[in-house]
Amino acid sequence: MKCKITTLVLLILTISLSAQWNEDPNMEGKCSHVPQRAQQLNHFGLYDWQSPYLWDYDVTFYGLDIEVSSTSIYIKGNGTINGIALVPLDTFAFELIPEQNIDSLWFNGIQYTNFYRDGNNVLVPVTEINAGDSFSAQVFYQGEPPTGGFFTGVTNDYSGTYNQPVTWTLSESFAAKDWFPVKQDLEDKADSCWVFLTTSTDNMAGSEGLLTNVVELGNGKHRFEWKSNYPIDYYLISFAVADYQEYNVYAHPTEMAGDSILIQNFIYDSPGCLENYKAGIDKTAEFIELFSEKYILYPFWEEKYGHCLTELGGGMEHQTMTTLGGFSFHLVAHELGHMWFGDNVTCATWSHIWINEGFATYSDYLANEFILGWEAGKSFISSAQSNAMSSPGGSVYVPEDEVYPGNEWRIFSGRLSYDKGAVIIHMLRHEIQNDDLFFEIMRTFQTDFTGSTATGEDFKNTAEQVTGMDFGYFFDQWYYGEGYPMYDLDWYSTNTRFFLTSTQSTSSSTPFFKMIMEYKLLFLDGTDTIIKLEQTANVNTYEIETGKEVGLVLVDPEKWTMEKVNSIIMNVNEMDSPAYFTLGPIPVTDYVTIYFPNKSNHSREVNLTDLQGKLIRSFETELDKIQMNTMDLSKGIYFIQVTDGQNLMKRKLVK
Repeated sequence: MKCKITTLVLLILTISLSAQWNEDPNMEGKCSHVPQRAQQLNHFGLYDWQSPYLWDYDVTFYGLDIEVSSTSIYIKGNGTINGIALVPLDTFAFELIPEQNIDSLWFNGIQYTNFYRDGNNVLVPVTEINAGDSFSAQVFYQGEPPTGGFFTGVTNDYSGTYNQPVTWTLSESFAAKDWFPVKQDLEDKADSCWVFLTTSTDNMAGSEGLLTNVVELGNGKHRFEWKSNYPIDYYLISFAVADYQEYNVYAHPTEMAGDSILIQNFIYDSPGCLENYKAGIDKTAEFIELFSEKYILYPFWEEKYGHCLTELGGGMEHQTMTTLGGFSFHLVAHELGHMWFGDNVTCATWSHIWINEGFATYSDYLANEFILGWEAGKSFISSAQSNAMSSPGGSVYVPEDEVYPGNEWRIFSGRLSYDKGAVIIHMLRHEIQNDDLFFEIMRTFQTDFTGSTATGEDFKNTAEQVTGMDFGYFFDQWYYGEGYPMYDLDWYSTNTRFFLTSTQSTSSSTPFFKMIMEYKLLFLDGTDTIIKLEQTANVNTYEIETGKEVGLVLVDPEKWTMEKVNSIIMNVNEMDSPAYFTLGPIPVTDYVTIYFPNKSNHSREVNLTDLQGKLIRSFETELDKIQMNTMDLSKGIYFIQVTDGQNLMKRKLVK
């Protein structure tokens, strides 16, 4: 952190009444990650468009040798899948859309012509091989996939600014089958991949790993041969082709002791293009150095990091070679953050897309905090908090029944997966109250799951392992739960003491958020301090020795937490009265809860009136908390009045 905060809490009296990129990122119960075949078959049961035969083998290698063009989305060539049988295998299955016509198909060197299609699945009866045996399948195919929309397998467009046609792929979440033979299972990463791209000599073609060769083929064509030896998920395989020029820079992470990481950039070979984007590209080196310090060394350092410029409205984190439409600070930082969260460690199911998008968005935040400064970071996270609270409900975890083709915008919700996802990471950092421990969690998680997949539950377990703290409540509230807390605050101050009653209601189905809250106290003598108080129930009362009188209270001044503050009311000594009460939520919808923090042996009379003083409802209670139905009330302003026979208190109620 860049700011120093002094915490002053000498005496706290707590009374518990009830416990309980797209450039524009708007682009269950709990589930645990058990990478066993039985779990995978359950996963298949969710994706009922996939053949169960897909789960009979483990992919070890993808190889593509295809012809591509900057002016067309037509694909022609062959794809190889190497794998290991998990069971006796007599039917080989893969995914490839019917628009891709299969010219021939080979399995372990034998040509098979008796294959058949089941939707987007291709099923090949083969001579049975034993469990544990390796195999190699090669498919020769060609065709033009459907296009249109952001989540499209292959897209062609034209840059009017730079007069360049360009073609690129985007396979996330379910579109890899549009352009190559594939098994679309997140938990089955290939150990390596080769992508060979034949195109016109006017063009260059970018992809994953190292460019090992450019072969001149004659007839105005050449082949770019890319090879990667890191584990890779199916949707992170890509290509982009255009009339590119190459511009390279290098990052020098501290851990590499003077050695460097190549940052290889393919941008349009047009006047002014490099000059326009150079500053943004150059910034990438600083980002790599920062994230290598905060997480682990850039995971693919033995190969490269790079960018392919296209007309994509944002970016896509293809492993070692991001496809993007520009080089803004936020976009480059976000997509680079994916190399750790999304590519090195990938979400085990799309329900846990937070592992990809929440952490990439928080990587952007960290770039703001540690490169541009604390105030820039605070502005970034404040904007994310506001967007996350722009609607009352929705969980960061994506329920399984909401994961299917055509519903990608729920999976990649800018409000939930990106912004709320980043915000809850920031809040977890605040709950830990120790940055060294927080970043140790990040490093441990990357190390333990490197080259593999993980769930939100896995990250929780890592956080608990590193800190020794229990975060079950945190994930129940913020990851699986919905909504956010809303606060109504009453306070007063004497010469030396500060008194605060904090009433928390919530926006949605989660009944309570246990959390550390920061309050900035501005004293009458012109000084100030920040105190940290834990909200342990819907209503907490605190008494704090301050040594001087408070004149003003600010909530969450450094933007660590996500909440809305309905009201901050300064009372004199009303808070000591048996008739003192708080209420929430405000405004109300179907009900309002009235809380009585001060114990009383006497009954209280509660009256509800309209603006003109007309009595609408009246009752007595001796309870510490009551819930009053307000469904029959019309929208408007009302008053709740409470008396214990000697004291009277009145509050406004808005519906």
